[in-house]
Amino acid sequence: MTTVQRVSVISGGASGIGGAVSRRLAAAGDLVVLNDIDAEAAKAAQSDIEGTGGECLLVVGDISDQAVVEQVRDVALGAADGRIDVLVNNVGDFRPASKTFLHSTPEQWQRLYEVNLRNVLQLTHALLPTMVEQGHGAIVNNSTVEAFRGIPGHVAYSAYNAGVVAFTKSLSVEVGRYGVRVNAIAPDLNDTLQTPAAAMLRGRDAGQLPLWVPLGRFGQPDDCARVVEFLASDAAAFVTGQTLPVDGGTLAASGWYAREDGKGWTNMPDHP
Repeated sequence: MTTVQRVSVISGGASGIGGAVSRRLAAAGDLVVLNDIDAEAAKAAQSDIEGTGGECLLVVGDISDQAVVEQVRDVALGAADGRIDVLVNNVGDFRPASKTFLHSTPEQWQRLYEVNLRNVLQLTHALLPTMVEQGHGAIVNNSTVEAFRGIPGHVAYSAYNAGVVAFTKSLSVEVGRYGVRVNAIAPDLNDTLQTPAAAMLRGRDAGQLPLWVPLGRFGQPDDCARVVEFLASDAAAFVTGQTLPVDGGTLAASGWYAREDGKGWTNMPDHP
């Protein structure tokens, strides 16, 4: 029997965690429909995928824009006889940031809502009917460990990502009867262009990492991509409604603490 190629849609799929997901799913044989706001990074990802024998279609644009959502849907539906097997809602950002909630503005809240929660609802709403009609599908959302613990200075970001977790749970209950599974990952900081290890360490000794991260290192994008691949696969056929932390143990081990000098907060145990 010939195996029908899966069609996998990844938002924010050019670099960082999304880029690792796109490359990993393409390497597994999926036809990847890759959306990203960064045209240059998207083309580089497509080149990497095609250079190793994979297939990738691009839709460049801001996925919080409904017109871009519709374009992603149309490209995906036209890719392989109207099937959509996997949706990875990867887009999210802690910026624009503010020193405290009191310093934040409604304009910041709105943008954080668009980039962290609304786009997840929009793209899922656009692709879900196809999954329901075909009787199968896997959706994996990207949240954050900060949806489960307080993160000073990023109150709205945390709230919207907690919304992603709640959305994941509730939607999984609604659509399970149609053969559609909905799960999420919750990363801590990964060594990416957006959050480079050097900036996270801020001059600290990397040898002190085990004081913060039980597994002793920062995450790499492929650490998350491997979990996404699992959740999207038949190996997770009886897993739905779950959010899996991919954090090296930080959520289990630590929180945020006020600095002794009064200058904000730290989650580094060796920080005064």
